[in-house]
Amino acid sequence: MPENLAVINCSQLVTLAGPRRPRVGAELRQLSIIEDGALFVRGDRIEIADRRREVERLINDDCEVIDAGRRVVMPGFVDAHTHPVFAGLRANEFEQRASGATYREIAARGGGIRSTVRATRNASLSDLVEISKRYSEWFLRGGTTTIEAKSGYGLTIEDELKILRAIKQLAEETPLSYVPTFLGAHDIPSEYRSRRATYINLVINEMLPRVATEKLAEYCDVFFEADVFTTEEAWQILSAARCHGLGLRVHADQLTLSGGAKLAAELNAATADHLEHTDAAGIAALKTANVQPVLLPGSVYALGSQQYPAAREMIEAGLGVVLATDFNPGSSPTPSMPMILSLACTQMKMTPAEALTAATMNPAYSLGRGDQIGSLERGKRADFVIHDCEDYRELAYFFGVEHASLVYTSGKPAFSRNVSEARP
Repeated sequence: MPENLAVINCSQLVTLAGPRRPRVGAELRQLSIIEDGALFVRGDRIEIADRRREVERLINDDCEVIDAGRRVVMPGFVDAHTHPVFAGLRANEFEQRASGATYREIAARGGGIRSTVRATRNASLSDLVEISKRYSEWFLRGGTTTIEAKSGYGLTIEDELKILRAIKQLAEETPLSYVPTFLGAHDIPSEYRSRRATYINLVINEMLPRVATEKLAEYCDVFFEADVFTTEEAWQILSAARCHGLGLRVHADQLTLSGGAKLAAELNAATADHLEHTDAAGIAALKTANVQPVLLPGSVYALGSQQYPAAREMIEAGLGVVLATDFNPGSSPTPSMPMILSLACTQMKMTPAEALTAATMNPAYSLGRGDQIGSLERGKRADFVIHDCEDYRELAYFFGVEHASLVYTSGKPAFSRNVSEARP
């Protein structure tokens, strides 16, 4: 197999080359597109992203050549908020919501997160890996090459470790890259409902030390909401996580204005996620602390809500906005970043360029990988996608379509779809 790879005849080579930091303000619209561009990959790294003539000079007998067929070539999507390892489905709850039940009502009846917890506890490690490989392929089919992957459906020491071990195994056995996050504070499990303090002590004094010792996670997350984990509880858990060397992420202001954005700012978290109810004071706090907002319009859509995050206000405030799927079995069962781009444009009034930056470069920085992925630049990992379109704006414009025709991770093919060369 040739060591080198050249991708030529791109209608648009969307490089996102630019400042080596999260993009803010007008920078979100600057995609650094090269018309009739080409890409040269040596091993698993990008060597050149430039005009076609510059790349063709390097082509020799030890180089595989891919003709992009006048299609868009761009970095793989980076999905910075997912819950991809679980057992069981919640299609019954989907039906209940269609009949008028709310997410909170379903949860109060023993559904929601606790339903998935029961099924996941009953699954073995090998079961979870096998189930989740299906979802891994779904991400790749949509053009996603890296995901942040949370635990949170075990809520016992061994079951949380089981999920994180499954994530580690998936990272080794699939072409998709996983960034693991410990979310033992996803909910108070049923058996601890009358003993909240006992469960929080379990998370802090037993779960976190095991996770850190076994190096199973890079981040710790907490579902901060008044009827889930309070300000004091979230502060205790996240402070303990930092002591164990974990980065911090926060489920913030999803269901109510609970002060999650302010808490994330006070703790200098890497991200504050959801933010559907965050107000101007919360946005200002995120800006002051340089916390990146991760917006999840898929969950708003799937729950039938109208309360989308204030993306325009966040962009105008100078925040490094991120978009993600929130893939999970209950409130956002989609792995499709193109669908998220469409929602961002139609419901949050982001431009297609802003949405694309928020789905590639900015999430890469939110995961501490901005120097490795998120753009097509020299020295970065060769995670790229050829999409079956001529203009990047088609990714959000034609919603509900799988545009990715060829997906590469680390310079190797990860997914391929037969696409007709015929054009109307």
